Formats: sequence, C-alpha cells, structure tokens
Amino acid sequence: MKKRFRVKKEKDFNAIFKEGESFANRKFVIYRLENNEQHFRVGLSVSKKLGNAVMRNQIKRRIRHILIEHKNQLVENVDFVVIARKGVEILVYAEMEKNLLHVLKLSKIYQEGIGSEKEITVD
Repeated sequence: MKKRFRVKKEKDFNAIFKEGESFANRKFVIYRLENNEQHFRVGLSVSKKLGNAVMRNQIKRRIRHILIEHKNQLVENVDFVVIARKGVEILVYAEMEKNLLHVLKLSKIYQEGIGSEKEITVD
C-alpha cells in the first residue's frame, strides 16, 4: 500500500481515536474520521496478544491485501484504523475477508459495486 494511503503518525492515530466513530464485530474494530484528501488513508493495529511478530505481520499483510482487492469500493475522504481482535489469528483468509468487509460495510467505508448483490453477513 502506498505511503499516501497509510496513517502512520501518532497524532493522526490519536485524532482518529478521539474524534472518530467506532464500529465493531467479533473480529475487528474500525475507527473512522472524515478527512480533506481525495483518497482514503488506513492504519493497522494488531496487538501483541495475537501472537509473535510473524503472526502479527501475516495478519497485517492479509488485511492490506483485502483492502487493496476492494479499494474501488472504499469511499474517499476518510481516514480509518483497523484493529484486529483476539481470534482473528485462527481465521482462514476467506473468513477474515468476510468479517473485515462486514465491519467496513457497517462503518459505511465499503460500498458495494454496481451489479454486486452479494450480502455480507457474519455468523
């Protein structure tokens, strides 16, 4: 993911947490805050409780890949932070994608494309 699409600075993270709205399901929490840019920016947070560095980096790579795959359906003018919850480390890729898209849809960051009638639900 290119640098301009990332939230990296601590002050940006703090602003999103303090002023933004939060949305959650069992596997992910998303904080979102409107911005003045022409594109979205995303920050990732994976706790040390979820495993060693290899596992945490694998989770972050999978989340990034899902976001890149669906970047055309993500709204512009928004900064958001994705926080992985306990249990996400045991999910296969398809389940992780389903859960992440569900919470992105709840937060109104993900908008399904034209002709896509697939409903995203979490059991």
